[in-house]
Amino acid sequence: MAAPIRKALVHKFCMCHSASRSLNLSYSVRSLSTHRQKLLKSEENAQRSHQTTEGQKTHFGFQSVPEEEKEHKVYEVFENVASKYDLMNDAMSGGIHRIWKDMFLDRFAPAPGTKLLDVAGGTGDIAFRFLKYVGAPTHISLQNESAMREKESSEEENPAAIIFSEPDENGSHVTVCDINQAMLDVGRHKADEMGYTSGISWLRGNAEMLSLPDNTFDAYTIAFGIRNCTHVQKVLNEAYRVLKPGGRFLCLEFSEVKNPLLRSVYDNYSFQVIPVMGQVLAGDWKSYQYLVESIRQFPNQEDFAAMIKLAGFRMVSYENLTFGVAAIHSGFKI
Repeated sequence: MAAPIRKALVHKFCMCHSASRSLNLSYSVRSLSTHRQKLLKSEENAQRSHQTTEGQKTHFGFQSVPEEEKEHKVYEVFENVASKYDLMNDAMSGGIHRIWKDMFLDRFAPAPGTKLLDVAGGTGDIAFRFLKYVGAPTHISLQNESAMREKESSEEENPAAIIFSEPDENGSHVTVCDINQAMLDVGRHKADEMGYTSGISWLRGNAEMLSLPDNTFDAYTIAFGIRNCTHVQKVLNEAYRVLKPGGRFLCLEFSEVKNPLLRSVYDNYSFQVIPVMGQVLAGDWKSYQYLVESIRQFPNQEDFAAMIKLAGFRMVSYENLTFGVAAIHSGFKI
């Protein structure tokens, strides 16, 4: 009696074990198939994402252009206007841009010893105001003609060189970063004329991908430049990265005029007068047409403040200048 029962139990065990092995094998096959499908889907999504990024459009003024083209187009604009940049700023704003920049430095109120990164600041307007504010000394010296020629020749051979200098006597220093070499050249020649031989460095670089270490600067400024960048959020993220904890971000940029009547007057002046002025004074109406259009494409005060917060900044605020024609934005890395 025991033997038949034992045989029956063995037979049942074998049948269950065989079924279990078949089930496990079937499950393994299904798992491999599912895993393979996930991999294929992941690859398809990656390819689709790559294609979308490659073909993605952005604005260049009121035009829609591929993202990879905008940087080159903006570069050409500022290369064309570099030599007349300061003149046109004075003409377009009636000199008000100088008052805005002075107010910008007053709100900044940098202390001696501050390490500043000024981005899109090629012609040095903010940098020179900073050095004056912190009491940096000037050293004006006459250079003979051959020395000047030697310097200019060196610049032509290596136009993208990073020109570093030591901090000034009170430890203050500004690094001027701009993607456009022509704008940097204008700024460097102005620095020579003004006698700033220390406390200022010149760096050719992209605001979206700064070749600078984390947690380096006490302050980051950008004036009338961020709206020309392809990915504004990337610029803000980079600003946060290179600032030290406790560092301050400040941006001076054209903004939105809220009053409908004033906005109408401002728009008429911008579109009807400024491009004509660009043609008369700089022989280039297209670049100034772009600059006018780029202002209208930039986020308004509230939306831009939200982007600054998204980058990680705290205590974010803004102040309208001249009824909102421009605005000063501020935030801290805490």
